[in-house]
Amino acid sequence: MTLAPEVTDLKVQLQLEDSWFTVCDLSRLIPGRGVAALLPDGGQVALFRDRSGALYAIDNRDPFSGAGVLSRGLTGSHQGRPFVASPLLKQRFDLASGQCLDDESVRVATYAVRAA
Repeated sequence: MTLAPEVTDLKVQLQLEDSWFTVCDLSRLIPGRGVAALLPDGGQVALFRDRSGALYAIDNRDPFSGAGVLSRGLTGSHQGRPFVASPLLKQRFDLASGQCLDDESVRVATYAVRAA
């Protein structure tokens, strides 16, 4: 079965300092999969959309390996908390808070994100 692509004019935006930065069309975010985007400062963000339509944005750099790979991780939920598991070492990061679920001393940056 082939699904028709979602048609929308909505853009995914991140809050950077005092302004909103447009990243991509909302239709680029497929529920359950991540997308990496380059930020104006040269950093990377990993964007996610869950099956209910909620949006999340975290730093794309895996703090354990230093590689920009979190956007390629597997998504899931643990006790109702959405997470992404790093594709390299499998640590899980809460998509809402950035907290590592496997090591409380580690977290990744999160960004306010919206579709507008």
